[in-house]
Amino acid sequence: MNKGELVDAVAKRTSHTKKDVDAIITAALETIVDAVSEDDKVTLVGFGSFERRERKEREGRNPQSGKKMTIPATVVPAFSAGKSFKEKVDAQKAKK
Repeated sequence: MNKGELVDAVAKRTSHTKKDVDAIITAALETIVDAVSEDDKVTLVGFGSFERRERKEREGRNPQSGKKMTIPATVVPAFSAGKSFKEKVDAQKAKK
């Protein structure tokens, strides 16, 4: 599902127009990105949490040459699924 399909699905479930839903989803995502980039953790109970995580410098290999190289430390966004999200996904897997 891409953003357009998400907008369509949310618009069907609510009484809002696709234009309004698109603006709301865009604002929500931008707010989450801004908060996480400022080192705030965003928790949506039942859905999951978004946070910044630091990756330490580590050793890797160049895939073309096979030579060892140092991968620098970096900060990345991370998502952890909430309990009910995990349970819903697992229940869907069990049905197949």
